[in-house]
Amino acid sequence: MKPTDTRYQIMNVYIPEAYFQGGSVNGFTKDTAPIFFPNNVGGYMPGEAGQPETDSPGSGKPNAIAVALSQGYVVASAGARGRTEANGRAPAAIVDLKAAVRYLKANDAQMAGNAGKIISNGTSAGGALSALLGTSGNAPEYAPYLRALGAANATDDVFAVSAYCPITNLEHADAAYEWQFNGVNDYEKIDIAMLDYHVQRKTVRGTQTAEQIRLSDGLKKLFPAYVNSLKLKNAQGVLMTLDKNGNGSFKAQIESMLAQSAQKALGEGKDLSGQTWLTIENGKVKAADFSAYAQFVGRQKTAPAFDGVDLSTGENNLFGDAQTQAKHFTAFSAQNSTISGAQTADAATVRIMNAMNFIKQGGTQHYRIRAGENDRDTSLAVSQLLALNLQAHGKNVDYALPWGVGHSGDYDLDELFAWMQSVAVQK
Repeated sequence: MKPTDTRYQIMNVYIPEAYFQGGSVNGFTKDTAPIFFPNNVGGYMPGEAGQPETDSPGSGKPNAIAVALSQGYVVASAGARGRTEANGRAPAAIVDLKAAVRYLKANDAQMAGNAGKIISNGTSAGGALSALLGTSGNAPEYAPYLRALGAANATDDVFAVSAYCPITNLEHADAAYEWQFNGVNDYEKIDIAMLDYHVQRKTVRGTQTAEQIRLSDGLKKLFPAYVNSLKLKNAQGVLMTLDKNGNGSFKAQIESMLAQSAQKALGEGKDLSGQTWLTIENGKVKAADFSAYAQFVGRQKTAPAFDGVDLSTGENNLFGDAQTQAKHFTAFSAQNSTISGAQTADAATVRIMNAMNFIKQGGTQHYRIRAGENDRDTSLAVSQLLALNLQAHGKNVDYALPWGVGHSGDYDLDELFAWMQSVAVQK
């Protein structure tokens, strides 16, 4: 390994104490224990290697790493470079995580844990990277980057994937966002910055300008053709389509997922009487209106949400390089750019950051994807299409929209580790 940034290109490995005495935990031994592989990437900024601790000051709750150790998992948490560093632009973060996986595979005989059972986990951009680890295992497109980094001569596929609110499919995320939020012009925006190695968020409120509304209208029109081109079917065999106005079976699919989330919340005793987009009769959710839902939860980002026409977004920064701080990565924003001489990232670099582009038969079989019902950072369509595409390729997918949850992760560790336990026993 030839690290270029030792602040982030490191990996913390933790081993349950019992394994040093030849003991077992939760049915696992030092040789059979799966390896929990969480990343701390957010906003495609640098992520430090994680450690066991409480999840927030004063909460007293153990974080995912601490819980994993208590349940017998070996934990390997790798850091990754990010977009705020000149050498951390795409595809640095996924290359760093793949290099860490290769290290674990190459040293499997010498280390505790079963490197054939690596389970990745991440939230937001980290969720996108976790999903990408799963779908792109051993893909040749990454080989030149891994060679340049001096990565071990080993495979980089993982056994299972946990992805919370993945900010993926960036090529189509703008169109998906406007398909969901077109017509909702007031926004409550979150500005993200890095301060002393920690992500800082600030709320900004406003109303879209006439130009932003024009861009929203144009982007919304692009989304149906993309959905229709995928030719995906849901579990009932219904083809997922949208008409030119954005209505159709795919919209109904998301409404069904929202209704399931609401029904579960009702079953848990939550009061949903204020949710005006739901039709509830005799304790049963009869319908969810997606357009009314978008109005109810509200817009968070202005159009375009990801490929800013003024090159101002974190994703523009992600696709920059050492010489150019920010670039466009979609044809739409490049054509509507307000920056003279703006550059566009090369298509190959954009492609290898998207989990959707590598889904195939075989490879990683187990995926758990969670997008909060109240998450407005990206369209619900993004995670839904990822789940449907994985299912279409024979993957075991556990997908849900947890009620009342915003853009966050690791909020349901009991359920996460129950799922991990269920897949860990499989070949």
